[in-house]
Amino acid sequence: MSSSQPSIILSFRRTFALLIVLVVLPSAGLSGFGVVAIINERAAVEKRLEAVWQGTLESLAEELPMLLRSSRFELVDGKPRLVAPGGRLLSTQASFRVEGQQVTTSDTELAAALQAVRFSASDFPPGSSRFSLMVGGHATLIAAERQGDVVHGVRLAQDAVEEILDERAERWVSTTEPVRFVLVARHESTGEGLMGKLVSEVAQARANALGPAVLAELLLPPPLQDFRLGVVPTGEDPVARASYRNRLLYVVLLGLFYVTLTFGVVYTGRVLYREARLSRMKTDFVSLVSHELRTPVTSIRMFIETLALGRVKDPAQTQEVLKMLTQETERLSTLVDRVLDWSRIESGRKEYHRETLPVPVVVETAVSAFRAQRLEGDMQLTVDVPEHLPPVQVDRVSIAGALLNLLQNAYKYSREDKRIALSVRASRRWVDLTVEDHGMGIARQDRKRIFERFYRVDNLLTRKTEGSGLGLAIAKRIVEAHGGRITLKSELGKGSRFTIQLPVHKV
Repeated sequence: MSSSQPSIILSFRRTFALLIVLVVLPSAGLSGFGVVAIINERAAVEKRLEAVWQGTLESLAEELPMLLRSSRFELVDGKPRLVAPGGRLLSTQASFRVEGQQVTTSDTELAAALQAVRFSASDFPPGSSRFSLMVGGHATLIAAERQGDVVHGVRLAQDAVEEILDERAERWVSTTEPVRFVLVARHESTGEGLMGKLVSEVAQARANALGPAVLAELLLPPPLQDFRLGVVPTGEDPVARASYRNRLLYVVLLGLFYVTLTFGVVYTGRVLYREARLSRMKTDFVSLVSHELRTPVTSIRMFIETLALGRVKDPAQTQEVLKMLTQETERLSTLVDRVLDWSRIESGRKEYHRETLPVPVVVETAVSAFRAQRLEGDMQLTVDVPEHLPPVQVDRVSIAGALLNLLQNAYKYSREDKRIALSVRASRRWVDLTVEDHGMGIARQDRKRIFERFYRVDNLLTRKTEGSGLGLAIAKRIVEAHGGRITLKSELGKGSRFTIQLPVHKV
């Protein structure tokens, strides 16, 4: 029995370790994928929104040059300005004049830009033209009109152009998301080579980070190639909102997954441990029952051989041998009946024939069976059953058997002081049947497990005392099947008090 316990525990540890490996490794991989998905969620949302707005941006990109060409030049106080068909002013105060290769303007940045590209009046097509030009390091919209050898031009107000875009985009926008359409200007490189490109990219990234979040953008075709047409939210950032919502959902689902996983691992571990412990208890039980069966069987076989060989001649001795045979047979029958009772209780095949009985009848049945065992020693049993007790509806044999088990345990574990008291008390709802002894008592750590199947307190007295570890478990199941409960109060070295509480039968 002692050699089987380590192997069972070792098997449990191996099984539990295998469970942890098979569960934790896949869950760690799944968590890694979840974290990667959370990190990449914003990029995924941006891609999704970009696909939604791409069609609208393509339509606006085709219409923007036509909108700009439909505007007209006007001269006010000798200065040109550009007016949209609805009367909206599109130009700024900055204007210029090109005659031959001579550029005249009050805007020094614009003059430097026109001179840098070496524009002459002959370079402009007849009539009006709209194009983009790098002025002061960033893209600017320019409108010009050629009249003979003289070209008049103006810088366009980007805000005014964007307002026209918003108005024209209403027919293509199918979402209720508050957005506006903007022109994103390209920044000129501050130098040539790798460092110049790097500085330009950093400046562009900084402008994008500090400016409004662009949901989608599209590079405009020539001659407006220095601008990108973009759509930005005017209210809450939908990318941040969708990303936050999805991340929160991922976190909640991941948290639920780990809570469920932890619960499953803990529950499975408890089940495995309980099964391992149950297997160990069953092994101990088989060994214990085998030992308990071997003792009466050996005695019975010895007595039968003695009678068969004619070694007993005296009739009185023959009667004594037959008496011992009867006791050993009863002992063997009791052990077998207890095992069979537990089997029937566990399988749900135990039947109870309930009847309304006075409490003294149940008590007398148990006490009579206890005294009929002719227990040896200085045993002193006191029975206190008051009158006018309310009746109970029970299976007399089963409840009397549970009470008898308490009396037997009180006798077996009482050591030298075998004073046993059986008392009955009644309240409004319960009838209490209490068995109290002055024996060894039960330690605190054993009180919760004393009613478990196959469990026996491990000490010197219990090792010397016969028992299967099923008596209290059977008694508890029987009492609970009658709607009652069984309680224990004990103090180590001073005795124990078991109480069976049965519900009062309501007439």
